[in-house]
Amino acid sequence: MSEHVEWSEPEGTAPAAGTAAVTPADAADGARLVSFGLQPKLQPARDQEYADLLRRYREDPPFARLADAVATGLGLIVLEVSPRAGMAVTAAEDSVFAVRMGDYARRTSADGGDRFLHGLAHLAVAAMAFPRPEDLADDGYIGRVTVNGVDAFVRQACRRLEERAAEQGENTDPATDAPGLEAAWRIWVRRSATGATKDARRLAGSTTGIIAKAVAFLTESGFLQRTGDDNGGTYRTTARYQLQVRDMAGSAAMAELLELGVVPVTDGTPTLLPPEESDDLELVADAGLPFHSS
Repeated sequence: MSEHVEWSEPEGTAPAAGTAAVTPADAADGARLVSFGLQPKLQPARDQEYADLLRRYREDPPFARLADAVATGLGLIVLEVSPRAGMAVTAAEDSVFAVRMGDYARRTSADGGDRFLHGLAHLAVAAMAFPRPEDLADDGYIGRVTVNGVDAFVRQACRRLEERAAEQGENTDPATDAPGLEAAWRIWVRRSATGATKDARRLAGSTTGIIAKAVAFLTESGFLQRTGDDNGGTYRTTARYQLQVRDMAGSAAMAELLELGVVPVTDGTPTLLPPEESDDLELVADAGLPFHSS
């Protein structure tokens, strides 16, 4: 993406030997491909023009450089260009397309105190969907999560963090140089899992309500696909989501969460470790992550 694209020379000036002039039509096609990439639910297999442009990207290096340059100019990072994922892009922090946590929280009507809970929900969904490095590396791997399962995961992880803090004699807020998740999850575990309404509806401010908003947003963004209603809602990952999580996998918070070892995988499906007896975990019976800071 750092290579320069050879544009058409002014009239009367011949292009350098061995290079093909890039025409306005080529530029339009490159921009068109990027526009397809900004429509995450659009599948190349269902759009012939999209599939043709993807094929051209793979077979025509000058066109590929042109499309990459268009994406770079828009503040986008190209994660992958393939038939399975299409033109998968993510927004750089300074891009007009960047989704910031504050903007997302306003979309979900969350107050300022709940914004970090929404961010934690996205982090937990990503960690439970792809709990091992090999899951992220395997293009054929499909992660599966449920709303109740993610909440159980966070609550069990919170118990691990509390035990670790107790062993270190840190029952109060951790020191400034301690991992940030420990303080955040103490608030999560004090929040009701479902809330209480007369008609048994899930409260938006409950932890499962927050997770439900997170997975709904990821579904609307083409990162998850809803597969059922069991356990608060069941979802499977898409190729685009795998690429997004790969991009964030190096974050300190993600690494700390996975190191807790709460979601081992033995058969390709994420599952919780057997929980210890706890009233907290009983709140989520039947139990079965892409923003910039603002």
